[in-house]
Formats: sequence, C-alpha cells, structure tokens
Amino acid sequence: MVKNGEALKRCGNHEAKDYAVNEDENKKIVTRFIEEMWNQRKLQVADELFAVDCVTHQLRSGEDPTGVPRSAESVKREAAAWLTGFPDLGFVLEQMIAVGDRVVSHCTLRGTHSGAWMGIGPTGRKVNFPIITIHRIADGKIAEDWVLVGSLMLFQQLGLVPQTEEIFGAATSDHSHTKATKGTKV
Repeated sequence: MVKNGEALKRCGNHEAKDYAVNEDENKKIVTRFIEEMWNQRKLQVADELFAVDCVTHQLRSGEDPTGVPRSAESVKREAAAWLTGFPDLGFVLEQMIAVGDRVVSHCTLRGTHSGAWMGIGPTGRKVNFPIITIHRIADGKIAEDWVLVGSLMLFQQLGLVPQTEEIFGAATSDHSHTKATKGTKV
C-alpha cells in the first residue's frame, strides 16, 4: 500500500528514494533546453544538457517504440534542420509539471516556413502547433524523452494534407458510397 502521495513520486520502475534531486532543478534543466537552446539558438547548450546515453521516443507512426539513442550532436542537427526551415521558430512554454525524475512540458511552436525543411521547399506559411514532451532527468542531464508533436496540425498548416473537416467529409462520403454499392451486383 502506497501512502501520502508516494505513488506520484514513482516513475517507471524506479522508487522515489532514487530521486533526491529537487524537482525545481529538473525544471531548470528543461527550461534551459527550451529557452537557451531553442529560443536563444545556443545549440551548444545540448552538450551540457543531454546524457551521453540519452534515449528518445518519438511518438509518431513508424518509430521504434523502445526508443533510439539521442546524442547531443543529433539534438543539435535536428534543431539546426528545424531552424533552417523555420528561422523565426519560437517555443512558448504553456505549462510544465515535475514529479520525481520526470518533467512534462507543453509548448506551442510558432514560426514561418521560409526555408527548406525535410525536403519541403519554403511555403511562406505561418505555423502554430503544440508539442508535449516528457523528459527524464538523471544526474542533472536529460537521460530520456518522449516527444509528441502536433504533426497533423503542422502538416495542415503547411498545406501538405487536407483540413480535418475535409478528411472526415471524404471518409464519410466514401463510407456512404461503400454502403450504397455493397448490395449491387456487377
């Protein structure tokens, strides 16, 4: 039986006693990642923030759910690619919660697609989409993360996929057409 909110202090398979590090210190690490590395464009800060054995879980279709290694160098390359495609990209921290060794941040990313990004030429379109990340902090460094980007919103704003209403409208009409022709012999 867990008492006095100890369940909130358990993360994964680890016990609270393993996490004597102050949750405020963990928040400062993630805040540096957002403010210094991303918003101030100090990509070298990744060298200080990421553990050498960091693992990332990109929560999107086709990714390995067990995670893949994420070095400081790969973080800097990814950030540079985003900043090439969206030179004015900014993170707005909407909320942050820390429990034990985990820090959850909800940000809104805003920018203009004025450079090449992931093989897509500049569209000149403004984007505004969410990202939610869970960082696990160990020994004062980001040791693991789970990242969920509002990709559908981003792709819609870039004009790569139809708006949600169009998607559902097409699905509904396809479904109606299937029902109507199901009993018809050819």
